[in-house]
Amino acid sequence: MNPWESVVKERQRQEEKWGQQDHEPMTWMGILGEEFGELCQAVNETHFDNGPEARKKGGYQNMREEAVQVAAVAISFIEALDRRYGGRKE
Repeated sequence: MNPWESVVKERQRQEEKWGQQDHEPMTWMGILGEEFGELCQAVNETHFDNGPEARKKGGYQNMREEAVQVAAVAISFIEALDRRYGGRKE
């Protein structure tokens, strides 16, 4: 699956699971930060040898899945901003 399709599919999965999300920007930063942290962990566990259990959180597939989740959450954040602010220039 190409990257764009992966992000759209993940965005749809999130919408089905959580419904429309209209958080405050600071809440979004916490959500996005958590997802980015999981991506960092996947990269670290791919790069460093922290043992067999930690290694399960690394590898190409985990890095890709976490990167897709970061992108999908960022899009959800943008959608919420657009709903809230409607393209206003502030």
